[in-house]
Amino acid sequence: MTRIGLYPGTFDPITNGHTDIIGRAVKLVDRLIIGVAINTGKGPMFTLEERVAIVEEAVEPLRTRAEIVVQPFEGLLMHFARQMGASVIVRGLRAFSDFEYEFQMTAMNQQLDREIETVFFMADPHHQAIASRLVKEIAALGGEVGSFVSPAVEARLLEKVGRREA
Repeated sequence: MTRIGLYPGTFDPITNGHTDIIGRAVKLVDRLIIGVAINTGKGPMFTLEERVAIVEEAVEPLRTRAEIVVQPFEGLLMHFARQMGASVIVRGLRAFSDFEYEFQMTAMNQQLDREIETVFFMADPHHQAIASRLVKEIAALGGEVGSFVSPAVEARLLEKVGRREA
């Protein structure tokens, strides 16, 4: 039986913290689906197509451990998880505030489908402060973001905020 995991997120943009979680999650599953949320309510900087392409590029080195599929989705996470055949949802925790939110989400998700488990990975201490929202703000205000994202993501981000052409 193939164990399928789902790691959902907006990934606007994908950070080193995200790729760390993905690298650890592929040790537990045969197939990891990276669900790129459409989530227009968050007002993403990158289009859905750009986010999918950026994630595809970022996960390429991790494909040796498990099959990784990057798939956009919209709507209820649990519906998408069922559609993809996932038995595990992967989430990362950076701080206590993440725990409170994730605790509530997990409880609700269990009410929707008790067959799908949620697995939490604590952020690596080097990545605990990284948040896509902050990385975008730092880039827009002229700060250095190279330690928070891959070089390819940095180039796209700097181009997006008008600091450099890729």
